[in-house]
Amino acid sequence: MSKSASDRLLSLPLYVRIWLAVVLVVALLTLIAGWVMRMTAEPPLREVVVRNLQGEVIGKGQARFRAPDSLPIEAPDPQPPGLMHPPGHFGSGPEFLVTMDDGAVMHIHLPRPPHSFWSRPPFGFFWTLGLVGLAVALAVYPIVRQLTRHLEELQKGVEQWGTGNLSARVAVIGDDEVAFLAQRFNHAAEQVELLVQSHKALLANASHELRSPLTRIRMGLELMGNLPSETLKQEISRSVVELDQLIDEILLASRLDTQEVDVGTVESVDIIGLASEECAHANAELELGDKPQPIFVFGVAKLLRRMMRNLLENARRYGRDDISLALIQLPNQVLEIRVCDRGPGVPLALRERIFEPFYRLPGASEKDGGVGLGLALVRSIVQRHNGTVHCEDRPGGGACFVVRLAQH
Repeated sequence: MSKSASDRLLSLPLYVRIWLAVVLVVALLTLIAGWVMRMTAEPPLREVVVRNLQGEVIGKGQARFRAPDSLPIEAPDPQPPGLMHPPGHFGSGPEFLVTMDDGAVMHIHLPRPPHSFWSRPPFGFFWTLGLVGLAVALAVYPIVRQLTRHLEELQKGVEQWGTGNLSARVAVIGDDEVAFLAQRFNHAAEQVELLVQSHKALLANASHELRSPLTRIRMGLELMGNLPSETLKQEISRSVVELDQLIDEILLASRLDTQEVDVGTVESVDIIGLASEECAHANAELELGDKPQPIFVFGVAKLLRRMMRNLLENARRYGRDDISLALIQLPNQVLEIRVCDRGPGVPLALRERIFEPFYRLPGASEKDGGVGLGLALVRSIVQRHNGTVHCEDRPGGGACFVVRLAQH
């Protein structure tokens, strides 16, 4: 079955369709302008009146027509006898036969100037229309082609990205709408690539971390025999707890990375109440200032609790004793949560890397506990609440993890 004209037109490249549309529109406008000029032009002269210096009419006459005119006119007067020259004998221009008062008949000719090269046949209105169309076609084509070339490059980049090449980007040329679209595509592609890489790293590290407690459990079962020792039981129990914690943290990290997933009900949360419970659980000191006031933030209570618990457990793991959690109300309705310890601190060059999944500081071992997801979860939770988190030195030695959240 053959394609219809509209289908064939839509199958043409975009730049060809835009170019044809511009040329056709200009041609149509030229036709309309020519028709309007023709309809509004003055009709040809059909009558002449001769007056003397006093303004008195001394003669009248009608035009001689070479051919029937398209406009409705009255039939000319009968030609007088003896007229020897047919209409047009003396050249172009209107001709009149004027009968004077004394009965004499005079021939009046208003000659036109000679035609120029462009006004002679076959030149004229339609020739002008063709020239206008050609000029427009030649002038518009490079502009349309340049515009659509940017769209084609954007299309190629999207196609490459869609085939799985997540590193594909589009060149940003100029500052028009196409360039803005290319910028937004590059930004979206970068975010997707980072998310995919993050999940790949998460799965790769998770497989490694899951293998360690499973290996310990397998060895413990082989060595258990019929009379398991208390030490083996404790080791297996610790491995099971660690494995369960790791699975829980991996699932939570995956849910936090997916913005569309519901992670809980957003409500007004009493931060002082949460901090008191977690400090009591971790045996840490809670600092509220001289005049403590109720502090509330909008968020998910279980996530905020998890954030405080992870920070306190991290401080207990590396800082041993002298752990504190301070709640400080800053200007502009900003709450600062500071969890500080007296551990070895964090080198300046590693203060960003410690928030990466499964990253451990140099010298840390599995005996210290943890799998390297605690601080990564803290950052994800804080970002979910539109806050910030960073690490800094504690005066006198140690490290402080500072979280800033908006109050209400």
